[in-house]
Amino acid sequence: MTAFFKRLSPSSLGVCVMLLGMLMFALNDAMGKWLVSTYSLGQVILIRSVAAIVILLPILWKVGVSGLVNIERRGLQFARVCFSTIEIFCFYYAVISLPLADVMTYWLAAPIYVAALSPFILGEKVGWRRWTAIAIGFVGVIIALKPSSASLTPAAFLSIIGSAAFAFMMISGRQLRNTADTTLAFWQIVGALLAGAVALLVSSDGWVPLESTFDMSLLCLLGIVAMGAHVLVNRALKLADAAAVAPLQYTLLLWAVFFGWLFFNDIPQMSIVIGAALIVVSGLYIFFRENALKRKKAIAEFPNDLV
Repeated sequence: MTAFFKRLSPSSLGVCVMLLGMLMFALNDAMGKWLVSTYSLGQVILIRSVAAIVILLPILWKVGVSGLVNIERRGLQFARVCFSTIEIFCFYYAVISLPLADVMTYWLAAPIYVAALSPFILGEKVGWRRWTAIAIGFVGVIIALKPSSASLTPAAFLSIIGSAAFAFMMISGRQLRNTADTTLAFWQIVGALLAGAVALLVSSDGWVPLESTFDMSLLCLLGIVAMGAHVLVNRALKLADAAAVAPLQYTLLLWAVFFGWLFFNDIPQMSIVIGAALIVVSGLYIFFRENALKRKKAIAEFPNDLV
């Protein structure tokens, strides 16, 4: 297995890493929906963050305090933490009252934002073919959402805000490619921990006594899985162009449908199925188009190095 990954190009490896990160995010989201139905939001996010930092401690010890404090572009680092924290809170607020697949469908707008903004913010070239694919993906999101006045609930509104925050978090992560993945993950976790503590203090629900050891294990596992997912996504965005790997987050919808059916007995509507098909096809096209352009460029620049 290790030999297989070593043979992959950075772009292809970035795709594999992103797909794994999306699976872990989906597991994290399903566990989070289960837990926020019983425990307060601040409590879930606080325990989740503490568990993630505990697991990260050995790596943090190796990095040292200077590696965590002496970071590039501190203003952008702070903005990224804010985007990440907003995204987490919006998601968990939304899944309290909406099915997992519905919330995830709103989140699918984030990769479209990234792919569309990457030429202007990141300087990555996106041709008309990929612009067409981005447009088709957006149509798929619209079909899946079936927007109407009745669907624009507070939970749906928070989902839109959260998906936008997620997109800007991804873009800022691409701009901070010289920052270690561990450092990026650490400050994201710290931001969520502080916000979770504040939310717990001001919440009317307060601290809800844990019902079982199993629930405590799930709360801790939530932080571990979320940390691993963030690290994988950060790495993927450094290995490949945002326009190539960001659309792969559309696989979150497929996992959300599966986990929603498995754990919550949610059956997706036909609009979700049709929209998901368009979204996945457009994302795959963007990825293959990106690889084709890179191969063409490599042949033009280094024809004698290819066999």
